[in-house]
Amino acid sequence: MKKIAAVFASATLLSLAACGEKPMEEANEAAVVENVVEEAGEAVENAGEAVENAAEVVENAVEAVAE
Repeated sequence: MKKIAAVFASATLLSLAACGEKPMEEANEAAVVENVVEEAGEAVENAGEAVENAAEVVENAVEAVAE
C-alpha cells in the first residue's frame, strides 16, 4: 500500500511540476504578443501622423503656388 501511495504522490508532483512550467511560458508568450500588437498599433498611429503631415506640406505648397 505504501508503494502505491508513493507512486501516486510522485505522479502528482510530476504533473504539478509539468503544469507549473507551461502557464509561465504561455504568460511570457502572451506578453510578447501583447507587446508586438501594441508596437504595431503605435506604428500605425505614427504612419497616420506622417500622412497627415505630408498632406499639410502639399496643401501649403499648393497655396504658395496659387498666390
